Amino acid sequence: MKRLIQKGLMFGDLVHVASPALVDRYNRALDHLTGKQTELADFHVDISGYSPEIGDELNDHLYLNHNGVYRQFILLTTEQKHCPLLHAKYSTNHEILERFITANESQLFALTARDAVAGELENSVFTLTTPADLFKIRKIRVECDTTDGALKHADELAQMVDRFKDEDDGWFDDVLIAQMIETAKKSGDLTRNPIRLKETEFAQGNYWTAHFGGLYIFPELGHPAAIAAGGKESLGRLPVKYVFDTGDRNRIAKFFEYNDLTETIIEARGIDSAAILRQKMDFIVIDAAADAGLDLGGLTRTDMRRLARAHADRLPPEYHGLHDLLRWAEGGGAWPRISSEHPAYFYTLRAANTPDAELTNMLLAELTPLDFRQTFICHKELFYHRYMQWPDTKKSYVAEFLEREYQVDKAGAREALFGHEPDMENRVLPAPKPDLIERVGPWGSVRRR
Repeated sequence: MKRLIQKGLMFGDLVHVASPALVDRYNRALDHLTGKQTELADFHVDISGYSPEIGDELNDHLYLNHNGVYRQFILLTTEQKHCPLLHAKYSTNHEILERFITANESQLFALTARDAVAGELENSVFTLTTPADLFKIRKIRVECDTTDGALKHADELAQMVDRFKDEDDGWFDDVLIAQMIETAKKSGDLTRNPIRLKETEFAQGNYWTAHFGGLYIFPELGHPAAIAAGGKESLGRLPVKYVFDTGDRNRIAKFFEYNDLTETIIEARGIDSAAILRQKMDFIVIDAAADAGLDLGGLTRTDMRRLARAHADRLPPEYHGLHDLLRWAEGGGAWPRISSEHPAYFYTLRAANTPDAELTNMLLAELTPLDFRQTFICHKELFYHRYMQWPDTKKSYVAEFLEREYQVDKAGAREALFGHEPDMENRVLPAPKPDLIERVGPWGSVRRR
């Protein structure tokens, strides 16, 4: 994994905490949440304030995520909203934290200027005993405060101010006035710096969880289902009609189709589908060459084609299926019949333009193990798990490829692979002005007597 860290492909885009003041604030917040502290003088944190260095120091990489159920967080700066979420147990947690910080940025900026903000993402489930418990999580509420209780004091002061204004004898209540003065010393001037947070409750919706071997839960669709990354037999009874695992290829394909979750790469608008197919084929060649113990250093696309010809008998059916599709796309072959039973089928798909596009691409990464780029972009935890099992030659090639082809322009790569052009059918266009033919007819103006 050291190779990935050096190239910024793991633990990248984190906030560096190096000043003694910020380290002290972090320790106060960490002690407030967990009763622990760090001896490190500097470290890096993700969007939730989790630090891989502190995780190593404490020998507990879930020190801010007890049992993987309650995600706690420490905000030292609003810049953390640009960071990834490491060791994610729910696919929605990053989006919730990012939306929470963005919606309350000015208030959080004021709070973190003098103290850390510590809190947790609360749901209605305290422990996960069975997979069915996951379906009870419907909303996530963000609960937080500074370590000195600024938000709590602000709430108390606001209530006192209301009493002062509303009660008939409020002006003469010396005790109330004294309490307001003391509380204002802790909360600050609310008239100049209001710090009441907004948008603190979020719907859970459809999501992925790492619990119980990995589960994709789609309760909000017209045809709801749960899809297990491992076997479905051990899940027990779930409160959803359909339960699949990754071996149910036909049923998952129908699930995608019924809910309009996917489109083929060939029919997708605004992308170079032939180039994407070629790259997927290259990834499959790399996997076969690595298994054969071949040297993968400095390979060009010409080398890839040469390897594919030389080792055609070793290439899996995924390669041949994509090759047939590419030949059709470039106008040189018949339309290939690639059903959901074909190993290449899910490699030909990408998420359609729906609110669940990211989750769908994440599930497709699960179903296309030879496409390491999609796995890295859409499912980091799964990528790191697969990476550790590869031979060193493939690890080296993949790290260099991602650094060269993805790391230099992440947004551009994502747009090229997964972006969607505006749907022209649903756009409201201005009514066109009548042209000359509409105004005077196809034969020109007609003179009247």
